[in-house]
Amino acid sequence: MLRLYTHPICLQHDPGLGHAESPARLRAVLDALDHDRFAALDRIEAPRATREQLVRVHDGAYVDRILASAPAEGTVRLDEDTVMSPASAEAALRAAGAAVAAVDAVMQGHGERAFCAVRPPGHHATRDQAMGFCLFNNIAVAAAHAIAAHGLKRVAIADFDVHHGNGTQAIFETEPRVLFISSHQSPLYPDSGREDERGVGNIVNAPLSPGDGSYAFRELWDGALLPRLAAFKPQLLLISAGFDAHRDDPLADIRLGSEDYAWITERLVDVARAHAHGRVVSSLEGGYHLGALATSASAHVAALADF
Repeated sequence: MLRLYTHPICLQHDPGLGHAESPARLRAVLDALDHDRFAALDRIEAPRATREQLVRVHDGAYVDRILASAPAEGTVRLDEDTVMSPASAEAALRAAGAAVAAVDAVMQGHGERAFCAVRPPGHHATRDQAMGFCLFNNIAVAAAHAIAAHGLKRVAIADFDVHHGNGTQAIFETEPRVLFISSHQSPLYPDSGREDERGVGNIVNAPLSPGDGSYAFRELWDGALLPRLAAFKPQLLLISAGFDAHRDDPLADIRLGSEDYAWITERLVDVARAHAHGRVVSSLEGGYHLGALATSASAHVAALADF
């Protein structure tokens, strides 16, 4: 059974009218999953991440600053793109906490796989900087928790968001117990993710060019990323699930469809079955066309759940 982690407060994080990372994004995902096809999902309210869990990947002073930055009313801008509202700090705690709880669940045998339908997203957040709509790096917090709390020696993060997960890469680029593999458009924000960025041999970047579509995406994963992932033999597979490489997404220029997200999810699950007892935790990242996000996320969840 697939576990679905979310929390109502994630809908109240509101960067303001016209902002791409709007509450409507999560509502579109949840509405798509509120369907008879997904009736068997085990729906669980996300807990808060603890300070101990956050400071494994973030500076303590940074955690304190984020938690203190939520305004009593209105919004506060942390950079050009990243905005906090009164509910943002709590939403960020629940988003990171969802990923931690999902790791605990799959490691303890409460189902093989989980999807975290949360926001704000996380993969651009560095150890000490909020950026790209992200406050805490949810997937990085989950990976560090898997190592610290469950003693894992090989944790893999697969990131197919159209924007490179620069924060995740920066956090783990000297940590050989974590493999980070990413396909993303280049050039594009945040202007990182070159093939020669290899960390200590644990970083594998596969850039896509503007206009690339299904063939190029699948060729990259089949030819480079999935073999590297399988060779790592992960004990747990984490996914930064961004759906903004869809052809309809307004923030990028890759031409994928929802069927491509089903395909890559099935391939990732195959690797997890071979090496990680099927254990996969996926967390929502980008995706800014509501219709494309809804169909892509539902295709991803269906593949995770073997529907």
